Amino acid sequence: MKALTTLTAAFGLIATLSLAGEASAAQTNVAVAANFTDPAKEIAAAFKAKTGHEAVLSFGSSGQFYTQIKQHAPFQIFLSADSERPKKLVDDGLGVADTRFTYAIGKLVLWSRNPDLVKGEETLKSNAFSKLSISNPVAAPYGAAAIETMKSLGLYDTLRPKFVEGANIAQAFQFVDTGNAELGFVALSQIVGNDTGSRWLVPQNLYEPIRQDAVLLNKGAVNEAGTAFMAFLEGPGAQAVIEEYGYVLDS
Repeated sequence: MKALTTLTAAFGLIATLSLAGEASAAQTNVAVAANFTDPAKEIAAAFKAKTGHEAVLSFGSSGQFYTQIKQHAPFQIFLSADSERPKKLVDDGLGVADTRFTYAIGKLVLWSRNPDLVKGEETLKSNAFSKLSISNPVAAPYGAAAIETMKSLGLYDTLRPKFVEGANIAQAFQFVDTGNAELGFVALSQIVGNDTGSRWLVPQNLYEPIRQDAVLLNKGAVNEAGTAFMAFLEGPGAQAVIEEYGYVLDS
């Protein structure tokens, strides 16, 4: 009887601890630039496994998210594809100033599913294709980098009639992946581990570095999961994932 009582008490303690753990787990809503979709999912899974907290991810263009946050969308963290919009949110009083940092520096790639099509900048100069996919240069920093690249090569006016424009870098990638455009400018992270087709890693001297900044928004300042996720993003586990997807870490 005494053993049964002890066993019952032990189960009760375990149940209490389990409920306490569930009660302490929190949730944060994170707006994530589309180019960072896959690494963000991995990082969020690792974050939950380590802390019990959940990062609820939404993906889209940085410009779209900036507008939504200005209109009081319920995001607590913003992982942008540029540094300008997080800074503007801080300047606008919507972001916590000392939390902003560069979590990744992105790389631009010209990619095609055709293994014989992309052969460096000569592919663009030859103009032997009908459609070139880019993301919206106003809303998506990778689209702006693509425009800058073509202008650096003196090809923008020639190639502009062939643009197929995606709302964000994910859609620009889909246009190429589905064959709706023969080639397009995508993020290196989108084709890491994908050996199909042909590609050209655009030299850094043709466009400004794509510095991707994160910022804790005011809505997340008192959110335990939000502050914990920001700290986790700067840690070695998250940084290893970021590098695996072809990004450069800020030195």
